[in-house]
Amino acid sequence: MTVAIYPGTFDPVHYGHIDIARRAAGIFDKLVVAVYDRPQKNLLFSVAERLVMLRDALCEVPNIEVQSYGGLTVSYARQQGARVIVRGLRVITDFELEYQMALATRKLDEEIDIVCLMTGLEFAFISSSIVKEIALAGGPVTQFVPAHVAEALRARLVARS
Repeated sequence: MTVAIYPGTFDPVHYGHIDIARRAAGIFDKLVVAVYDRPQKNLLFSVAERLVMLRDALCEVPNIEVQSYGGLTVSYARQQGARVIVRGLRVITDFELEYQMALATRKLDEEIDIVCLMTGLEFAFISSSIVKEIALAGGPVTQFVPAHVAEALRARLVARS
């Protein structure tokens, strides 16, 4: 059985993330969507909230598990028995960063490969940061995120006001 992990902060999950996860689940026997618990970013949602949003968004895909992790992604991949780390690419600058991370990963563990999937054209401009910016400005985000995520964003921003 081929196990892969798809790590990220997913703050919040959007249709680009969902596209990559569904497509990766079609390639690998088991996909663990791994929510990183300590990124060097300002987060809007807690780990528990991000887990719930992802589980709801991906619940119809039977070979996807959603979990959280901390520490090195390579160590987490080993712990899960994964030999593949899935990453999504949107624009050329994503490639440069992912290429560096892939080389570092191979130095840390030669047995783990990085597989990059290009996001669908309709999702190429979506990022969690853009979704948050639009929501903060009072704009509609339902074309970028599932309804339950849009509602969570609205509720979080109202609570912060």
